[in-house]
Amino acid sequence: QVQLVESGGGLVQPGGSLRLSCDASGLLFNINAMAWYRQAPGKQREYVASIRVNNMTDYAKFVEGRFTISRDNGKNSVYLQMNNLKPEDTAVYYCKVYWHDYWGAGTQVAVSS
Repeated sequence: QVQLVESGGGLVQPGGSLRLSCDASGLLFNINAMAWYRQAPGKQREYVASIRVNNMTDYAKFVEGRFTISRDNGKNSVYLQMNNLKPEDTAVYYCKVYWHDYWGAGTQVAVSS
């Protein structure tokens, strides 16, 4: 079955950086678009970024050039480099197979001084 395992979350100060990873198994990774979503406490889950099989990327407006999504098909992994983090970026970040309802369990990101 499809498994998505996120890692790389943690506590960081405002202005800091984190790199999230998502390791996928049970699917033909190189033919699937992948995405990152997030859910802050008390809020609905929201789209963050996606990357297609041709490496075309798309970002939510709130990213404002601070995040970069990338993929390594040889490792069946997708990444989210997050720079200049803000307290409002605090959330659980989820990896998703873009066109299918497969989700990871999430990794917690907390931005606080």
